[in-house]
Amino acid sequence: MEHMLREPAKDSNEITREYFDEILVEMRHIDAVTPDTTLNLYGKTFSTPIMMAALSHLKGMDGKGDGMVEMAQGARMAGTVNWAGMGTEEQFSAIAATGAPTIRIIKPYEDESLVLRKIAQAEELGALAVGMDLDHAFNARGRADNVLGHPMRPRTLKEIESYCRRTKLPFILKGILSAADAGKCLEAGAGGIVVSHHHGIIPTAVAPLMVLPEIADVIRKRIPIFVDCGIMNGADAFKALALGATAVSVGRPVMKAISKSGAQGAADTIAEITAELAGMMARTCSPDVGHIDPSLLWRRGGGKHGFSSVKEY
Repeated sequence: MEHMLREPAKDSNEITREYFDEILVEMRHIDAVTPDTTLNLYGKTFSTPIMMAALSHLKGMDGKGDGMVEMAQGARMAGTVNWAGMGTEEQFSAIAATGAPTIRIIKPYEDESLVLRKIAQAEELGALAVGMDLDHAFNARGRADNVLGHPMRPRTLKEIESYCRRTKLPFILKGILSAADAGKCLEAGAGGIVVSHHHGIIPTAVAPLMVLPEIADVIRKRIPIFVDCGIMNGADAFKALALGATAVSVGRPVMKAISKSGAQGAADTIAEITAELAGMMARTCSPDVGHIDPSLLWRRGGGKHGFSSVKEY
């Protein structure tokens, strides 16, 4: 039918990749030092700010086994933070048993008892933090989402405040893509936020790095800011850290590595991206991951990038 022959809206992942590539980096060599890539987070020290992503339903090496467990094993081997997305309580027990410091992200289930049970399990099994995937409440048609038979629903600020109060763990809110929501997260008492569009959950979404400086201005280092979506290499991670991220999550490269080489592949991917990040830091006089100067960044075709606001796309 003719009315169905429409141009689809542009994919958010394409926009995100384009924006990464529009940002260029100047070099600084005088007074450079060997960089320190360690990350201090929630009272623990990690070897890198390059973390696993909050993946779900991941198959293991050669399509066999549990890729979520293999990812956790890889995180432990790499000395980094593991994240765990949707999964059963039995699976999370297996993930926790690897010894990897893990942040558990819970879907916004309509069933409140299920949310509370998963928070309690995260506490019992010694998770590093727990949180909620806020951007999965609705489907593309504006109706309540349903994932594997589980209906979802959005959460109010008061409900989020209650989660933050009732758990002894930092409560992280994932799917933050505006300064307005970042401010609400602070108001709720969140222990961290993830700046993300969930791998393009809506078309033409603002790239996380576009809005990151504005979010960082709101947060002002009071809680950690994590970034995912499109982080493919050390240069991408460097740009995110320069713009205000505390750490970044890597999804697609890790998924590919696990399918080929399991836990070792995941660990090697984190190590390689960390090495690339260290190379960027060494050649820009960036001593550690908390001190990467945003004035190093330029916008292709737009001159020096101030990054106090990037609403100029």
